[in-house]
Amino acid sequence: MTTRATPTPSTPAQVSSAPTRSTRTPQRSTSDERREALITAAIEAFAAFGLHGTAVSSITNTVGITQPYAFSLFGSKKGLFLAAVHRSFDQLEELFQERAREVPREDRLCAIGQAYDDLLATNPYLLRFHLQCFAASGDEEVRAVVRDRMRRLFDLVRRVAGVDDEAARTFLGRGMLCILTSALDLDVLAPGDASRLRDAVCVNHE
Repeated sequence: MTTRATPTPSTPAQVSSAPTRSTRTPQRSTSDERREALITAAIEAFAAFGLHGTAVSSITNTVGITQPYAFSLFGSKKGLFLAAVHRSFDQLEELFQERAREVPREDRLCAIGQAYDDLLATNPYLLRFHLQCFAASGDEEVRAVVRDRMRRLFDLVRRVAGVDDEAARTFLGRGMLCILTSALDLDVLAPGDASRLRDAVCVNHE
């Protein structure tokens, strides 16, 4: 009688103990990064169409973020607008302080005037957005924020440039004229060198 050979059980495949490479996609941007991107896009959109004329979807589509997520960050379109107000003034104040630190005290008004000119040339939306801030100030909440930020900017110009109230008023008034000249492409408002804030304030300051 022949004996049937018993089949040898197969040996289970050994599992490598070496770590496997993750196939997950890169981590999505953080909420802070998305917030920054939304505010940056909002400044440009609101500068062009204002608080009431801007659709939130036009901002979220630019950034690639859903409207519900944007509302979860800012609460409302006005909340996004106010965040943009603060950001635009923060950037202007930081720029003024940075330029003022680079020169002697007697040259600081000219330096921040040049900073204003540079900003208007390289990022006109940031300053033109301020026109929309003033236009939206019929809303009490917006007016309170814009009034506070303008007061702070006025105080900062006086402090960092070491000038009196009248010189600070002249600086900000000339600055507004430069924004209008740029926005309307109407040189008659500030012909020649007057369209550059640095030249205007330096002549008056000397």
